[in-house]
Amino acid sequence: MKIKLVHAFRTMFLPLFVLSAGAILNPPVRAQSPELQERVAELKESMARNKQSLGQYTWVEQVNISLKGEMKKQEHFQVRLGPDGKPQKTSLDPPSDGSSESGGRLKRHVVAKKKEEYKEYAEQMKALAQQYVPPDKEAIQQAYAQGNIMMGPAGAPTEIKLVFHSFVKPQDSMTLVFDKAQKQLLSLQIASYMDDPKDAMNLTVQFSRLPDGTSHVSGMVIDGVSKELNIATQNSNYQHL
Repeated sequence: MKIKLVHAFRTMFLPLFVLSAGAILNPPVRAQSPELQERVAELKESMARNKQSLGQYTWVEQVNISLKGEMKKQEHFQVRLGPDGKPQKTSLDPPSDGSSESGGRLKRHVVAKKKEEYKEYAEQMKALAQQYVPPDKEAIQQAYAQGNIMMGPAGAPTEIKLVFHSFVKPQDSMTLVFDKAQKQLLSLQIASYMDDPKDAMNLTVQFSRLPDGTSHVSGMVIDGVSKELNIATQNSNYQHL
């Protein structure tokens, strides 16, 4: 009798076990729509085309750094893309002689220390922003392969919204608005963080078009939430090399 019960148990539950194990070993693949695949391909092509076109330009970048709503520094750079595709910047500002600092030695020391702290943090924010702007085409393809992109309508009929999850860091978010008629980026909204997920960094990017159709970053705002540090960048005066 026991042998029959064991045999019946195996007959009933062994197929369920095999099916369950198969599901673990072969997890379901997220289906990707043909339209999403097409839009991702257009986005990657657009990024490559604009990067090549921007290599023929030079422009002026103005950077405003504010701490707790108070302007701390304004910088101006002449910018062009180097052979590696990364921005090369030349300062347009005269060197500072530090004559604006006043007070005793202790006060100057405290002021200098605070300046160094926010300057270092600002550089870290800029470095993180560069990992998102412009979006890397290999990272875009990886997000697509992993099923980390959702697509939906945006403001105008020709615009679509692509939402990326865990694009650079785990649990970050990048919302991209793309004009499928012009095949160009319009804006980016990024919610990320520094070393600690509690140390949030938000990034807003606006794009504009040059007369030849080249898309470029016209404005970018980086917010370091916990430090109340804001970096606003404006690009203008694009000239052919």
